[in-house]
Amino acid sequence: MFEKDLQYRRFQLYGFLKNLRFFEPFLVLFLLSSGLSYLQIGLLYSIKSVATNILEVPTGIIADLFGRKKSMLFSMSSYIISFLIFYFFYSFYLYIIAMIFFSFGEAFRSGTHKAMIFDYLKIKGIEHLKVQYYGSTRAASQFGSALNSLIAASIVYFSGNYRKIFIFTVIPYILNFINLATYPSFLDKTEVKKSKKATLKDFLSAIFDFKVLKILLNTSMYSGVFKSIKDYLQPVLKTFALSIPIFVSLDNEKRTSILIGLVYFVLYLLTSVASKNSWKIGKKSSSFALNVTLILGALSIFFAGFAYLFKLYIISIIIFVLLYIIENLRRPIAVSYISENIKADAMASVLSVESQSTTLLTAVFSIIVGYFADKFSIGTAILISGLILLFFSFFVNVKENQR
Repeated sequence: MFEKDLQYRRFQLYGFLKNLRFFEPFLVLFLLSSGLSYLQIGLLYSIKSVATNILEVPTGIIADLFGRKKSMLFSMSSYIISFLIFYFFYSFYLYIIAMIFFSFGEAFRSGTHKAMIFDYLKIKGIEHLKVQYYGSTRAASQFGSALNSLIAASIVYFSGNYRKIFIFTVIPYILNFINLATYPSFLDKTEVKKSKKATLKDFLSAIFDFKVLKILLNTSMYSGVFKSIKDYLQPVLKTFALSIPIFVSLDNEKRTSILIGLVYFVLYLLTSVASKNSWKIGKKSSSFALNVTLILGALSIFFAGFAYLFKLYIISIIIFVLLYIIENLRRPIAVSYISENIKADAMASVLSVESQSTTLLTAVFSIIVGYFADKFSIGTAILISGLILLFFSFFVNVKENQR
């Protein structure tokens, strides 16, 4: 194993605080309560993804060249502005601005913090433990999400509305800003200083390598579709909560908040365990693990939509939980697999390409799911997205030693 030193605890604290997004278990319900249609919600998700997509590569290169810690601090600031807009305003168009600020936060964060972790492992001489180390820090993130669900449910229960969750979310992000500011200066850039030309060369050589691109598509395809549908668990839970004879003396929002809080709490506890133990699955063959979980994920998405379509709500909820577990099994294996096929100095840049691919897919599928949810039903929309993912999964199988 590895030494759990102060910096390891800072990495864990970052993930824990980052995932205290109290709005997340209720975001779709908040937007629906604000009078938005599923297509408008899909457009907001798509705008967020497209904006993030546009910013991913330049922010990754900026992080590599000019300072990763500064990028992370800017990321936290952008998130906070986004949360404040959602709290104070009521307009769909202002929500677009909020999503763009959220995208700045995502773009400056994604890939950058992972690169800081891998640089730290390189400095400590424990690169061979990257799956265990990253999986362990990610487990802290998922525990934060589990606790987040209970706190978010409590806020909605006692306040009686979804809007308050945004102002409460500002608090952990201010704390994370302080945490990131205490990171040691040697993590601000890579250990070996490179010129802008050399870093760009590494970045371009990676993304124009067909084998590397195939890896990036394998690792990003499931994540992209998953992110476009995962929040539709919320209306599924609300429908189920209102269909069962419990807490009938409470109003709809309170009944829904109780069930959502409990389900998301259990869900994130399971994903925390999945992240922590993902290295065991990928230990023998990372490529096999990535290929199998991609197909399993596609089939699960299909059956989640099928179950909801036929009002088998409990089955649909269980499958949604499985989707979260698959995502958190895949991510540590995927990040490690990518890192083995590119140079360390271009890590933030290429991981940003992977995030870019994910956000582009999320943008496309968010509109697809929103359109079919409005035209037919949520179940049909999810079912169709699963079929599309299953079809393409057979073309992006990866093998060992892709470099």
